[in-house]
Amino acid sequence: MIHYKTREQVELIKESAQILGKAHGEVAKHVKPGVKTIELDRIAEEFIRDHGGVPSFKNFNGFPASLCISLNENVVHGFPSDYELKEGDIISVDCGVFFKGFHSDSAYTYPVGKVNDETLKLLKVTKESLYKGIEKAVCGNRIGDIASAIQKHVEPFGYGIVRELVGHGIGEELHESPEVPNYGKPGRGPKLNDGLVIAIEPMINLGSKSVVQEDDGWTIRTADRKPSAHFEHTVAIFKEGTEVLTTHKYIEENFKF
Repeated sequence: MIHYKTREQVELIKESAQILGKAHGEVAKHVKPGVKTIELDRIAEEFIRDHGGVPSFKNFNGFPASLCISLNENVVHGFPSDYELKEGDIISVDCGVFFKGFHSDSAYTYPVGKVNDETLKLLKVTKESLYKGIEKAVCGNRIGDIASAIQKHVEPFGYGIVRELVGHGIGEELHESPEVPNYGKPGRGPKLNDGLVIAIEPMINLGSKSVVQEDDGWTIRTADRKPSAHFEHTVAIFKEGTEVLTTHKYIEENFKF
């Protein structure tokens, strides 16, 4: 069942999303060689709690951290650890905030120091595909229009689109209906009606689309161990237009690639 949001509820999600965006900005300042990923998690959790929010991911179905930190060939749901970032890594930082009864969710994949051109292109194209999807997140369209736009943007580069993991509705629950795949046919799937709030999140692999789950029961990585990129925004769809509720502004004030 899809839960449509009122304008007032969307304003609360937007408040949550502002805390989230600023937390991402604090993390971005510390994405550099030599920093332990567990330190990034500490920075994010402290910022979120200091601003009255709760990290959405921590203890969600037993997840142990505030950030999903996925390095290199890891797609999503990786754990923060004592691993020290090194030159040439890429790191996906996925975070959610619960505030005043509502969740927001966004992700960004960073190059650490100088990254090879092939991987940097993957990051750029995946980020572009997020905005291609958002362009189709228009009242009266369908989920397939978003999915198809992402697919059409990335497949000419020979990249693999992860099938097993999708975007989602979001609101009072972190994951709500509908699912938002990153591949599909235009004109298919649930209709995008007034008041729908969804998280759009392309997860794109440099190589094959195939993924496997690690023994920790959470981390998803590419089967061929080639790099994977992940970008995400929470958006609200209204008759009068679509609004991106989350922001990467605070990341990109501190971090450019």
